[in-house]
Amino acid sequence: MPIDPITLSVIQAGLQQVCDEMDLAFSRAAFSPVIAEADDRSDGIYSAADGSLIAQGARGLPVFVGTMQYSTRTLIEMIADGRVAAPKPDDIYIVNDPYLGGTHLMDVRFARPFYRDGRIYCWLSNTGHWPDTGGAVPGGFSASATASEQEGLRLPPVRLFKEGVLDREIYSIICSNIRVADQRIGDVKAQAAALKVGEARLNDLLDRYGDDVVSEAIAELRIRAAEQMRARIADIPDGDYRGIAHIDSDGVVNEPLVIDLTVTKAAGDLTFDFARSSPPCMGPMNSVIATTYSSVYLAMRHIFPDVPISAGAFEPLHIIRPEGTFLDAHYPRPVSGCAAEVSQRIAEAVFAALVTALPDQVTAAPAGTSGNFALGGHDPARGRDFVMYQISGGGYGGNADHDGLSNGCSTIGISKAPPVEIMEQAFPVLYHRYALHEGSGGAGKHRGGFGLDYEVELLRGHAKASFVMDHGRFGPQGVLGGGDGAVNRVEVWRDGVCHVPEHLSKEQDISLLPGDRVRVRTPGGGGYGDPRQRDPALVAEDVALGRYTPEDAAAKFG
Repeated sequence: MPIDPITLSVIQAGLQQVCDEMDLAFSRAAFSPVIAEADDRSDGIYSAADGSLIAQGARGLPVFVGTMQYSTRTLIEMIADGRVAAPKPDDIYIVNDPYLGGTHLMDVRFARPFYRDGRIYCWLSNTGHWPDTGGAVPGGFSASATASEQEGLRLPPVRLFKEGVLDREIYSIICSNIRVADQRIGDVKAQAAALKVGEARLNDLLDRYGDDVVSEAIAELRIRAAEQMRARIADIPDGDYRGIAHIDSDGVVNEPLVIDLTVTKAAGDLTFDFARSSPPCMGPMNSVIATTYSSVYLAMRHIFPDVPISAGAFEPLHIIRPEGTFLDAHYPRPVSGCAAEVSQRIAEAVFAALVTALPDQVTAAPAGTSGNFALGGHDPARGRDFVMYQISGGGYGGNADHDGLSNGCSTIGISKAPPVEIMEQAFPVLYHRYALHEGSGGAGKHRGGFGLDYEVELLRGHAKASFVMDHGRFGPQGVLGGGDGAVNRVEVWRDGVCHVPEHLSKEQDISLLPGDRVRVRTPGGGGYGDPRQRDPALVAEDVALGRYTPEDAAAKFG
């Protein structure tokens, strides 16, 4: 007898709630501001058979929707063929290897087998962004890395917790290779505790409805997610759609990289072909295959947000592996920019390809950069080293209904910038400015949202700044006649002299002394539609509020 719709809906919400509670437990217990305040993490439930996604927290980063599925599947395969030790109850594996289904090295994954009646029913997994995993520069964002080893410590899947007990030998190896190691125990325990919370909540759900009923619901939800995705795809006329996006440079060779995508709609499915994209690059803007796949999935989630998160939603999406391009990186290619930057350019290419087919659902390009700014040094007042990691928002693209959101989170997730007050308490810095990047939204019938303008000063000690950002050379694309958003601007003021990175949005190891400042102005979103069709009252309002000067408004909107 088929499962009834009410029970199915309740179980679906229950699985989602399990993941949401893991997310909240992780953030509340973590030590690092990038997790505790910025929510740069995600939790999910995955199939015991093949690691496919069952449910993921709504408060987790969407970019992990594909990568955690991929890494869990790889772990299951490595256990099956003996490359990784078989699990026991309460074991927790740790892995951050980008080439085994990951992103960059700072995204550290934990995976825990969930047992029922002596067998693995599913896997619980999460990812947290550690502020440092070693490597050439504090924070791991080495803008000029040419090999993976320069980016940090690479961990294959190993059991960090064995039957619930932390393996101190493995943990000491990790701590001996990263900065500010004494603070990692808080994040490690938070990450493990979140999985323990998930275990308890999932047991409650299974005890209430029974293992067989929940398993039946999971299978049915996967089928329905595929059906819903195909129903949305049906609105796209058959044919080929092309989208192109650019990356400023790879951080080593100062030339743009191209993402050239063709999306083909046929037989109710979509096929994504990146074959014409740039070849592998020397610097850290390569993307591992799991991140490339996940970037397509998250872009489609943006376009069709009502389709439930499940492996079924990916079934109508066929991605031709982009072999021979920088979107299919293999060891030892550096990849620190793949999760936070390249992923967003991939999503931008998907938006650019499909906006003409779905003009009421696809937006102009968003800011599309996480604004990765790492500052590492020594604080003499506290007698210890520090690693500060700052992410920042930007403008969203305009759309068919309204202007883009200002200072929104990145395309790849819900991570938000940590509060200024928290950063000033935790690190020897002072923020002199934290405001909108006025005028940065691209002109259009519905203009793009505005980026962020912040300026931070080093108060004491010494430090080195590193940046891995993007959209410093090309602003986010406007669509259907709209103008591009403003570019990303980075300035480092040292002893009163302004330094602009050669690669505009990327550089590493910039030495700072007390009084030196860093100023970043993030991109605005692209404009949507002909700027001359914008309501004159809205243009006047933007000028009155100082969003554009009268001269800029006249030039942009006619």
